[in-house]
Amino acid sequence: MPRHALALSGYKAMWLFAMFDLPVDEKELRREYSQFRAALIKQGFTMLQYSVYARYVPSEETEQVLRRRVHAALPSHGQVRLLSVTDRQFEKMEVYVGKKRKPVEDPPLQLLLF
Repeated sequence: MPRHALALSGYKAMWLFAMFDLPVDEKELRREYSQFRAALIKQGFTMLQYSVYARYVPSEETEQVLRRRVHAALPSHGQVRLLSVTDRQFEKMEVYVGKKRKPVEDPPLQLLLF
């Protein structure tokens, strides 16, 4: 089955990235880092690499809800960036581990109801 057989549109569905650089040189800052990371995971984000998390979202409406939830969990220090790319753009990503190319993560399977 093709990658997008169950998706309505590879241009409507998106991946929301959360990229962050948070200080961890004090106990309280480490706690904030851990809380922020836990909040991302609770919202369904997956770590792509250190300090880069992503979540598949089926629509722009869902993306806006997630953006508000991430905003509510922001730590008091550091930098957080949110970036959305379409599923079509995401699948063009090249992933290498050493010199070996790895496949890009697939979006989760979705159940479509008519």
